Amino acid sequence: MRALSEAGVDVVPLHLPPRAYLNERSAVDEICRRIRPDVVHTHGYHVDVVDAGVARRHRVPTVTTVHGFTGGDLKNRIYEGLQRRAFHRFDAVVAVSRPLAGELARAGGPGGAPPLPRDHARWRLAVPEERFHVGWVGRLTREKGADLLLAAAGLLGDLPVAVSLLGDGRLRPQFEALAARRGLGERVRWLGNLPDAGQLFCAFDVFVLSSRTEGTPIVLFEAMAAGTPIVATAVGGVPDVVSSHEALLVPPDDPGALAAAIRCVHADSAAAVARARRARERLVSEFAPA
Repeated sequence: MRALSEAGVDVVPLHLPPRAYLNERSAVDEICRRIRPDVVHTHGYHVDVVDAGVARRHRVPTVTTVHGFTGGDLKNRIYEGLQRRAFHRFDAVVAVSRPLAGELARAGGPGGAPPLPRDHARWRLAVPEERFHVGWVGRLTREKGADLLLAAAGLLGDLPVAVSLLGDGRLRPQFEALAARRGLGERVRWLGNLPDAGQLFCAFDVFVLSSRTEGTPIVLFEAMAAGTPIVATAVGGVPDVVSSHEALLVPPDDPGALAAAIRCVHADSAAAVARARRARERLVSEFAPA
C-alpha cells in the first residue's frame, strides 16, 4: 500500500476484526457510495462471496482474479464451492494460468458458456419478427457511448431496425429521455442487466460497440465467439483485437459513421458474415486459452 500511495494512488485501507462480515459489507457499501468506483476488482473466495454483491447493488461492474483452488478441509471446500457459484455473477473472471482458464471455461464461468442458437437467443430477447436487430451490451455511462448509438439509430429511419441495449447504469434515465426526444419509441428496447448476456449475442444481426474510450472490452470477444458481425469504434485496444478484415471500425464520437457502418452490414449480409467468420477464427487462433 505504501508503494501505491507514493505513486499518487489514493488508498483506503479497511481495518476490520475477523469474521465481522456485516461491518465489512457496510464499509464496502460506504466506499461505493462515497467514491463511486468504475470497477471493483476482488481476489479470493472471501471477498468474492461476501463483498462483491455490495458493489453490484450499486451497479458497479465486478471483476475477480482467480489464483487457483487448494481444496483442504471441509470448510475451505465449501467456501470454494460458493466462490465457483459466485463467478457467474461477475462481469469478468481473470485466471492466472491457461490451465485454470480452461478449467473455468469448462465449468461455464463468464465467457465459458457457449452462445445460444440464434433462434433461441432471439426468442429469449423477444426480438420482433422481420427486424434487423442491432445489439449493444455495456454500462450506460458516457464513455460507453450508448447515446452515440441512439443518434445513429435516428439516422436509420428507413430501415426496419430494432435496437436492444443490454446493461444498466446511472445515465439510463437520461438516455431513455434522449431516445424519446429523437422519436425512436418502440425501435429501442432497454433490457437491463441480463446474467446470461454473453450467450445472447447470436440474437443480434450486428453488435455495436460505440465506446468513446476502451481498454480491451470483453464484449468484443463475446461477439467474436458468437460469430456476430461487429461494428466498433477504433478506440483503446479494439484495433488490436479486430481489424477491418474482421469488423467495421469507425471513428469515435461520430454517429454518422456509426450509422453508415450499420447500414453497410444490413446492405451486404454476405460480407458481414464473412468478417464475422474471420473474427471467430482470429479469436480461436490468437486469444483462446491453449
